[in-house]
Amino acid sequence: MGVEGPQRRTARRPTMREVAAVAGVSLSTVSRVINGGGGVRTDLAVRVRDAVELLGYRHNLTASTLRRADRQSASIGLIFEDVSNPFFGAVHRGVEDVARSRGVLTLVGSSDEEPERELELAEAFGARGVDGLIVATAVHDSSYLAREQAAGVALGFVDRPPRFLDADTVVSDNYGGARDAVEHLLRAGHRRIGFLGDRPDLYTGAERLRGYRETLARHGVAEDLDLVRHPQFRGVDAYQTTYALLRGNDPPTALFTSQNLITIGAVRALHDLDLQHAVAMVSFDDIVLADAIEPGLTVVAQDPGGLGRTAAELVFARLDGFDGPSRRIVLPTTLIERGSGELAPGG
Repeated sequence: MGVEGPQRRTARRPTMREVAAVAGVSLSTVSRVINGGGGVRTDLAVRVRDAVELLGYRHNLTASTLRRADRQSASIGLIFEDVSNPFFGAVHRGVEDVARSRGVLTLVGSSDEEPERELELAEAFGARGVDGLIVATAVHDSSYLAREQAAGVALGFVDRPPRFLDADTVVSDNYGGARDAVEHLLRAGHRRIGFLGDRPDLYTGAERLRGYRETLARHGVAEDLDLVRHPQFRGVDAYQTTYALLRGNDPPTALFTSQNLITIGAVRALHDLDLQHAVAMVSFDDIVLADAIEPGLTVVAQDPGGLGRTAAELVFARLDGFDGPSRRIVLPTTLIERGSGELAPGG
């Protein structure tokens, strides 16, 4: 659980009228300054900008089309790594199902794992007056959102928790899922288990790597650092990395692939090398047609729709007036046996 911050949410965002009052100017003057119009004395423009900064005012670009009688914009913004990734598509759908039942529009953007892009999207959504933000963050310091939070925007983090910011969060049991995957391969007799994972500086990548390492150690299996790889470009690089790993002098007898796009590249490499019946494999994340390939792919399945629904429920609880301490919810994972993870060493 998080620690309750000094300020959770204000009742509403500052208005243009309040900016005018603080600056001691007319409403029309504030409008001209904010909208980039001319004809405003320099000293008055400075007073308006100072008031904007003091109050944390955000210009609502969509006020004319989305503003409702209760002064909410009827929209929430979603910032994900990549909306084309099926995992985040399912998270989006989970959020959307909850939002639609409340008549709220979801706006979504891809950060491409670039911190600068995440900040740009948050700024753009804030400027459009969204009532809430749900973020799968790629930054190491989420305190940049403190101003939005103080201005009344309900924040929720999904898949990855924030750092240096007190906010509601929902994640999968990444450590537990990785532990289950590695223990499953160990029970099948494997001791040389390769790890293909996401960037270790990401929360999900770090937790799954920790689960892999600590599970090996707990079972008395020495970690071979040569078996731990972090493909940079996932799909394409995952294929090349897996191919090279399996063609090495002392290849692994099993693979634990800890991200869905990495899994796809690894599966292709296994099939191209005709090793799909010789090298065991467990994937963290389910993938499309995992049960249609031969052998079927054993996976540690998350519940991306559940992540989205839970994140949305946390955000709407804030919008409905909940002002308690931040909540952290961990959703369980499920090991699904389909054949690939049950292969013994040597096939």
